[in-house]
Amino acid sequence: MAAITDLSGSVAVVTGGTRGVGAGVARALLEAGAQVVTCARRAPEQPVEAAGRTARFLPVDLRDPEATGRFFARVESDYGRLDTLVNNAGGAPFRMLGDGAAHQHARVVELNLLAPLNASLAAYEVMRRRSGGGSMVMIGSVSGSRPSPGTAAYGAAKAGLEHLARSMAVEWAPRIRVNTLVLGMVRTELSHLHYGDEDGIAAVARTVPLGRLAEPADVGDACVFLASPRAAYISGAALHVHGGGERPAFLDAATVN
Repeated sequence: MAAITDLSGSVAVVTGGTRGVGAGVARALLEAGAQVVTCARRAPEQPVEAAGRTARFLPVDLRDPEATGRFFARVESDYGRLDTLVNNAGGAPFRMLGDGAAHQHARVVELNLLAPLNASLAAYEVMRRRSGGGSMVMIGSVSGSRPSPGTAAYGAAKAGLEHLARSMAVEWAPRIRVNTLVLGMVRTELSHLHYGDEDGIAAVARTVPLGRLAEPADVGDACVFLASPRAAYISGAALHVHGGGERPAFLDAATVN
């Protein structure tokens, strides 16, 4: 995607863009020519680089609305513009509902729904003053549309995030486009925490119709497309990046005589 899409001269912010999916998105945007600013609470061990270029890192806790506002004001001050926001920061530990306290589940919702809302509102204040507007991409999950045992609060937050994106797309049109990437399973440096060793990862990959987990670069290419003029008439949409979804369990359980 980056080879045929030129984002030179544009500025993109990728929240949580220091590792995993976020780093893959940041690299794809760098390859497409954008200036990229990543943010997280802690600095990365290594900078995110691609195509001989490096993403800039600025620390911020997106759960703090005032700090988030200052972060985006600095981006505008330093670059004079903001073209793309990718709301990637999020995640959750595996915890059954009955094994966690209410405040623990609330923090998951805060990180995966309220933090992207804070970032979007602050980015909107920058984008709406530009004649060209901008593009926002929410990183959603299939957990938002199916049962998500062990990560129920996360799934509920992701469902809310997709709905929020559709409402933003209506309220902020035509100046700003807002879309969601609905991700399935992605192979990152933390995959072993969810799927086990290489044999476990391979077994999980066989449940995906395309026969593999997504790579962060797959998500990055989709983000580059949605950020580009090639997606100029796409807003309020949910693009599924899940390799064909999940094979229905009943197909393996059923016995055909």
